[in-house]
Amino acid sequence: MRLLLFDLDNTLLDGDSDFAWAEFLIQKGALDRQTQTEKNRRFFADYEAGTLDINAFLAFQLAPLAAHPRATLETWRAEYMAEVIRPMITPAARALVNRYLAEKDSLTALVTATNSFVTAPIAREFGIPHLIATIPECSNGEFTGKGKGIPSFRAGKLLRVEDWLEAQALHWGNFTESRFYSDSHNDLPLLEKVSHPVAVNPDTRLFQIAKAKKWEILQLRRNKMESASS
Repeated sequence: MRLLLFDLDNTLLDGDSDFAWAEFLIQKGALDRQTQTEKNRRFFADYEAGTLDINAFLAFQLAPLAAHPRATLETWRAEYMAEVIRPMITPAARALVNRYLAEKDSLTALVTATNSFVTAPIAREFGIPHLIATIPECSNGEFTGKGKGIPSFRAGKLLRVEDWLEAQALHWGNFTESRFYSDSHNDLPLLEKVSHPVAVNPDTRLFQIAKAKKWEILQLRRNKMESASS
């Protein structure tokens, strides 16, 4: 059996679903552009530097969910999927995922720091059966603006994957091969755990690490998927 794990933003998507969701809400008039943009830039700079305070970011990221009724959010999310997300999915990304989904003896999951409200329909769009994402807390069916449990970020991604495997009575030793596809050096804990790490559209730091360790490097942003190294 093979374990196949995919990051989402700037990996399977040609863009960032969380940033795009915020931009979509700004266009709806649900968020203030100046305030949102300034904070988003600061958090993104910290993310690139590997110094992001995930709890502070989650307070920022999840606040819009608490500001609107669930039914309104779900209507907006459907529009966002059609207008924003589907154009971010390249043929190469779909082909990569479909190749593995066709395998009978494999377990496949999307593993992302972006919250599950935003990413659940994206996982379904790809046909990926399992989602490991940051969980937004709910009360009586409405979002509270807080996170629940361990955020799926940095070492938290590895912990969440291991908890998910354990819940299915599985562990790393059950797999003949494990793969994780990611664009970011923030995902090094999980990349270094799997037997076959793959750097996809890698940031500068991950590209350097992947080259040094001779990991596979892929580009999915063009129409044709290319392997930069093997």
